[in-house]
Amino acid sequence: MYLSTVSRPVADQPGSGPRRRRFAMVSGNVVALGTVSLITDVSAEMVAAVLPLYLVLGLHLSPVAFGVLDGVHTGATALLRVVGGFAADRFRRRKLIAGVGYALSAVAKLGLLLAGRSIPAIGAVIAVDRIGKGVRSAPRDALITLSTPPEALGRAFGVHRAMDSVGAFLGPLAAFAVLLVVGQSYDAVFVTSFCIAALAVVVLVLFVREQPDGEAADGEAADEINGPKVSVREAFGLLRGGPARRLVLAAAMLGLATIGDGFVYLLLQRRMDLGLRWFPLLAVGTSLAYLLLAAPLGVLADRIGRLPVVIGGYTALGATYLLLAGPVDGWPLIALALTLYGAFYAATDGVLIALAGPVLPARLRTTGIALVQTGQALAYLVSSVLFGLAWQAWGPENAIRAAAVAVAGVLVGTLLLLASPSRLTTRKVPR
Repeated sequence: MYLSTVSRPVADQPGSGPRRRRFAMVSGNVVALGTVSLITDVSAEMVAAVLPLYLVLGLHLSPVAFGVLDGVHTGATALLRVVGGFAADRFRRRKLIAGVGYALSAVAKLGLLLAGRSIPAIGAVIAVDRIGKGVRSAPRDALITLSTPPEALGRAFGVHRAMDSVGAFLGPLAAFAVLLVVGQSYDAVFVTSFCIAALAVVVLVLFVREQPDGEAADGEAADEINGPKVSVREAFGLLRGGPARRLVLAAAMLGLATIGDGFVYLLLQRRMDLGLRWFPLLAVGTSLAYLLLAAPLGVLADRIGRLPVVIGGYTALGATYLLLAGPVDGWPLIALALTLYGAFYAATDGVLIALAGPVLPARLRTTGIALVQTGQALAYLVSSVLFGLAWQAWGPENAIRAAAVAVAGVLVGTLLLLASPSRLTTRKVPR
């Protein structure tokens, strides 16, 4: 539906005064990146939908072991995000670095076939997949910010994440269909996932363009963006600046309050005693809510401010945790929990990066986004392991109640760090 309206960036459309620009659609580069993410997420969510089931019920992993693997899935390779982000900024090859990340994740799907039932091998393959995600995420998001004027970043990320969530919605359905046709053959899911991931790489190569630095949509001076190559000292200078440092700290705190999707779905499966073949469909409910809410919440973030939307998203996360330990049961529990969980993702995933984008200088945009994402991912690694330990020591209900309390504490800390507008004012970074 967007293709007919996005042939040119927003700023290039005739009559693009402030009012027109606010309501215009996103650029063609954002749509192309969204298409790549859509296809990739079909592949990724096919695997993610069956992996908790495969590991916990198929290989009989303990909650602690699953927590470690789940943390590795997101956090263990987090530092490579910064390396990829810095390389993309220094050599101004964001599309190339993103492409390497997408290709690594595609190859990892075949690695699951070779890993068999070996837990160390599965952990290594998951790490390779996360290397791919870590390397590609910041360059992709930087391309979005450099293809979009600052006042429309919430809309752009909302559209991108909505397209991404279409893939997340279709992925578990595809996994369910494969399992329905071939039985409990996880290998068939992995092979199908690889073929789809390879298609995403082809779309990236053919349709995504490297946004020329001198045409950055936020209007920064070309001599600042196209000057000398980014240095390591300049990259580290981001953390010496107050706004960027506060964003990274806030992202890390928010990551500490987030447990893995696998834990949420396993808790729902235990409460409802769902049959194994229905397990992948839990992710479909989350993705449907995400799909419906991502673009509207992105537009809302542009209008009322991005921080209030992020805070609202984490409030929905805390409510999800309380539901999982509360008195509500049956299908109302599933519908409400998955809706709130999808709302959490819709209100935070892209909106947090939209909040960070204008704070970061364009020549260091990818590095800065990578730092924010790394802070979240490292904290998420700690959170997954701690939740696995809490589950084993206290039981799932008490563990999830503790997670809800952690969300409340983190929201207070985030407000103290970011609530003042003056704390998110862009400053020059020393070279």
